[in-house]
Amino acid sequence: MPTPPKAVNDRAMDVRLVLMDADGVLTDGRIYVFADGNEARAYDARDGLAVRLGQAGGLSFGVVSGRSSPAVAARATELDFVEIHQKVASKGDCVDQIARRRGLEPREICFIGDDIVDIPAFRRCGLAVAPADAEPEVLSHAHLVGQRAGGRGILREVVELILKVRGTWGAASAPYLKE
Repeated sequence: MPTPPKAVNDRAMDVRLVLMDADGVLTDGRIYVFADGNEARAYDARDGLAVRLGQAGGLSFGVVSGRSSPAVAARATELDFVEIHQKVASKGDCVDQIARRRGLEPREICFIGDDIVDIPAFRRCGLAVAPADAEPEVLSHAHLVGQRAGGRGILREVVELILKVRGTWGAASAPYLKE
């Protein structure tokens, strides 16, 4: 990962909560709908490990999605997300409510999103990140455009950036390197 600009590093230093859209961030945006109406999505295992590393480094995680999906809820629960919000019509308002309830300043929240419905959330947080394959209109609203795509390691990229800037990457990753 190339070194981000100092302004991005400064923003990353204050982050305590990482919120994200589901489809296009946790997944590559594709939704598989079966004949019986059930849905499936694919998640990147490296993003799952990133959540565990982030939690070890003092971060909390949450999802704010416009759609509702049992698969998203299951994945977020499996990863111990502290916030799970689905069928959200106004993501900016949802981020504001989360911040108030958790006693967080906007600068302490990172939001990762890939489409125009995520722009209001970007405006409410200290660090706004778009995956490399985000919609072009979104890119100018992000503080950082990642190198990795949605569902293909963008969460890992963001967590690694935050923990390395904060100086906690080594301690968070050490248990995985003990053998």
